[in-house]
Amino acid sequence: MAAPESTTGKVGHGLAKALGIKLQYRNPQGLDDISRGESVYSVSSADTFVEQEPTTWEWIRSIIPTGRGIALWAYNLFPFVHWIGRYNLQWLSGDLVAGITVGCVVVPQSMAYAKLAELAPEYGLYSSFMGVLIYWFFATSKDITIGPVAVMSTVTGNVVDRVAKTNPKFEKHVVASSLAVICGCFITFIGLIRAGWIVDFISLAAISAFMTGSAINIAVAQVPALMGITGFSNREATYKVFINILKHLGRSKRDAATGLTALAFLYLIRSVCNFFARKQPNRSKMFFFISTLRTAFIILLYTLISFLVNRHHRGTKQRLFAILGDVPRGFKHAAVPTVNTSIIKAYAGDIPVSIIVLLIEHIAIAKSFGRVNNYTIDASQELVAIGVTNLLGPFLGAYPATGSFSRTAIKSKAGVRTPFAGVITALVVLLAIYALPAVFFYIPNSVLSAVIIHAVGDLITPPNVVYQFWRVNPLEVIIFFLGVIVTVFSSIENGIYTTISVSAGVLLFRVVKAQGRFMGKVKVHSAMGDQFGNEEGKYRDNPAAVKDEQSSARTIFLPLEHNDGYNPQIKPQQAYPGIFIYRFSEGFNYPNANHYLDYLVQTVFKQTRRTNPHSYPKLGDRPWNDPGPKRGREEEYSDRPTLKAIILDLSSVNNIDITSVQNLIDVRNQLDRYTSPDHVDWHLACINNRWTKRALVSAGFGFPTPRGDNSRWKPLFSVAEIGGESSAAAAAEIQAKEQDLKRQHSQDEEGALPRQKGALAKDLVSGDDGASSETSDFKQTIADSKAYGGGVTTRVAAVHGLNLPLFHVDLTSALQSAVANVERSRDEEPRGVGTKLL
Repeated sequence: MAAPESTTGKVGHGLAKALGIKLQYRNPQGLDDISRGESVYSVSSADTFVEQEPTTWEWIRSIIPTGRGIALWAYNLFPFVHWIGRYNLQWLSGDLVAGITVGCVVVPQSMAYAKLAELAPEYGLYSSFMGVLIYWFFATSKDITIGPVAVMSTVTGNVVDRVAKTNPKFEKHVVASSLAVICGCFITFIGLIRAGWIVDFISLAAISAFMTGSAINIAVAQVPALMGITGFSNREATYKVFINILKHLGRSKRDAATGLTALAFLYLIRSVCNFFARKQPNRSKMFFFISTLRTAFIILLYTLISFLVNRHHRGTKQRLFAILGDVPRGFKHAAVPTVNTSIIKAYAGDIPVSIIVLLIEHIAIAKSFGRVNNYTIDASQELVAIGVTNLLGPFLGAYPATGSFSRTAIKSKAGVRTPFAGVITALVVLLAIYALPAVFFYIPNSVLSAVIIHAVGDLITPPNVVYQFWRVNPLEVIIFFLGVIVTVFSSIENGIYTTISVSAGVLLFRVVKAQGRFMGKVKVHSAMGDQFGNEEGKYRDNPAAVKDEQSSARTIFLPLEHNDGYNPQIKPQQAYPGIFIYRFSEGFNYPNANHYLDYLVQTVFKQTRRTNPHSYPKLGDRPWNDPGPKRGREEEYSDRPTLKAIILDLSSVNNIDITSVQNLIDVRNQLDRYTSPDHVDWHLACINNRWTKRALVSAGFGFPTPRGDNSRWKPLFSVAEIGGESSAAAAAEIQAKEQDLKRQHSQDEEGALPRQKGALAKDLVSGDDGASSETSDFKQTIADSKAYGGGVTTRVAAVHGLNLPLFHVDLTSALQSAVANVERSRDEEPRGVGTKLL
């Protein structure tokens, strides 16, 4: 007896009736939820399972954070609390070595990168200090070092340069600090809402093109300072700067002597150390540290040379070559950053590219080193770390900073143990800010340019990597070179936009033009490699192979068109005359729904004929696109089968939308007209999402189409064993069933149940002589199944709900069900119920 309807339910039904909403439009026959053709035995004797649809309230509850979820979110905002309590001396020793090593590298690099940003060198030191000091509080990567980097410094310099031309009232460091704050706000917000997945939309080809093009841009732009050439801007397009270098090469100064030799020494030291590290593996650690400290060594060497030759020439015009000059001691530019509408308007158009550069470099580097060192980063938490660093850094004079590839690699190889190494690096930078400004005065500008060129050279994608890209996907190599070319002939910003846009366009094109596959069945066997004796692939005369041949045989489904490259000698068979198996390859949504279904309908029409060839009594009744045969001729397609059923493989479909479902409904109606007066059965296999099931059920899929002759449709369910006689669950159920039977049935009725099951199995096996092997196989499985045997020793339950008989666990059960009902429709007498035991 149905439960009384609640007041809320009555109000809802009344409102639906008033608005003309048909709540039962999916149940045109008015049947109960569990009786759309299901067998009485399956419902009453096996473990019944009726799938409940997901509700909107259920979805809302799943996305509303709970108190525990909010507490966990707040706890995860500070990952250092997860491990700081177990910090030990062994970790500290590794962090000390790595922190000091990185500190010796970051001091000269940060001052050089500040020049790229059109700022004084001390701003690079401020950014380095705040980056490494703040990051460790929020870090999920032990290797990352945040601070000034070449590409972001170049982008910042471009922004500062443009604002200086259009709004000269704003000082350069004010613009840079404001840009850092704004970018930090956006990135922090993205991280706090846990939307770090947004970075995954940027492909590896786009990242590689961006890094390579930017490295070339930066290296070429540093050549004038390396050679002491002046008289033109190095902020123009890369190809223009290169042409101007060649034009003014004869104006090179003494700076070329220091710059070129410093660059040569940097590469020479690295090559020698790498050579001896390979020759003497037991001393590889020593050579690594020598190679790592080469930048600091070269800076100190040429600073000493500069001091010796320029100590009596402190005036700008008297110096033998350009030097860094005065670097103030301490944080002289600490202040609240200026952020207002007027300054934001001055660089608003550059905010997106600045955010993209900050995200690309950091997340790409963090994920890469996480995989190398066997840990996983939290992309959203890393965005919080970048955002907070850029929010707080400007209060001490910092400009936009992100993860550095070169310093991260050094930190990883130096044996860093925890993110606390950043504090050690911060102390080294702090020492440099207060103790070494007098030494910085004599650093040659050409040597800093050499340091920059040497650092960005590692960002260029090697030819071997490009070749590997080509082997994987030639199209993405075209995108790579397109990004590099645009960067060289335009700007870094345009290169980024180009690669991201083209990559997104290619992705959308692939989704829209996703090609469905018609599947055929093939019988395969599992065979050991030594069972093949000749080039033809035939079995050896191996008794073991012959003995196991039948036991290892199974049916698989392969594309009929050989699209996946399997052996062309194998010819998959059509599943059954009039039954088509169709697989979606890349989701099923509104962009590709028409493309999928047009191909489905087109192929069905080519390989089948109308069920009723006389559906058009007169020539004028035929549609213009199907004029039929010429006068006096019969239909040419009488040898083709009629369409009986379509099986959709939804293993690659996770979500569907209104458009795709509506297109599916339209095709179903179109094919029903094509097969009139019959109907097409739609079987759906491998559905992975409850909401997908709900959408399909809402469109009338999942159960048979009502037929006018009131014939009863016979389903086939997949059931699985869930326990034996000795299991606690089975014992409890047996006891419950015994008590229920005592109350409702007599002893005679209890004894009749095994005989009914045995008779049912016998009736199923006794089919017509013309039954297919596919039907015979599953009927034999039914007869052998314990669920239909004389003594029940195993509990079974339906995998999918009994209320959705056309949803199947795999293609095999879907095909068995489709074949069974096609053959039953030809029989005059109704058959028993089919069941497949997993």
